Amino acid sequence: MKDFRGTGVAMVTPFNARGEVDFPALEKLTQHLIDGKVDYLVVQGTTGESATLTQAEKQEVLDCVLDVNDGQLPVVLGHGGNNTQALIDGFDRIDLKGVDAILSASPYYNKPTQNGIISHYLALADASPLPIILYNVPGRTASNMTADTTLALAGHKNIIAVKEASGNLDQVGAIIKRKPKDFLVISGDDPLVLPHMALGGDGVISVVANAFPKQFSDLTRACFQGDYNQARMIHYALVDFIYDLFAGGNPGGVKAALEIMDVSEAHVRLPLVPVSEALRQKIKDQIDEIKARLG
Repeated sequence: MKDFRGTGVAMVTPFNARGEVDFPALEKLTQHLIDGKVDYLVVQGTTGESATLTQAEKQEVLDCVLDVNDGQLPVVLGHGGNNTQALIDGFDRIDLKGVDAILSASPYYNKPTQNGIISHYLALADASPLPIILYNVPGRTASNMTADTTLALAGHKNIIAVKEASGNLDQVGAIIKRKPKDFLVISGDDPLVLPHMALGGDGVISVVANAFPKQFSDLTRACFQGDYNQARMIHYALVDFIYDLFAGGNPGGVKAALEIMDVSEAHVRLPLVPVSEALRQKIKDQIDEIKARLG
């Protein structure tokens, strides 16, 4: 089984001015992340605007990333939703060759009970041909997956990790304290990676690392090495930039940053819209400052 400790990147999906997937830019982004020494790639999560991609586009995006990656890094595919059976059926419609794990968000909108969440994930894990990474993101799903629920699922042989984006470090600590030895607890909150890892967490699936892959990877590696002075230095160099990236919605902010850095253009698909010019300027100023401080 591949190792999902360290820095994973929730990749954006670049679009051109016509709203089409920009495959040359996607190739450039993928190479940018590989060159930045990240630990793995996550394709078609929320940051990848998966909700607005057709099934054909999803497969084409995945295939493009896999072609550029050519087996260099583990690849995780986002496959979540609020119709359990549709997700199970969907495994037969995706060519998963080259994919190492599935990231699946807790069901949104339906607001299932904790028992419903457990039953959903057990059904998904039983059917999945690949290991499952749980994803708790109550800010988007309107339903928190409690520590007890995560721990109840952690014993399933095909559930290997949780991406925890509740923003609740008490909940993160409760999971880490009681989890099985090999079950990973991965941060889904870029500003909280340092305290998350200080509690014993296993890294991050990051949005900001699209723009600064090496710097974010250096942060998580410093934490693993116990060098929290170095980790704090990187954290404070990045933290204002992190908040600016999310101020106008995700992935609008990080797409603006990638355009400024000449990686890909800033187009998003409705109902998302680009960030304001004022916020774009703040993001540019932050990029200049980070490059001056971290290189």
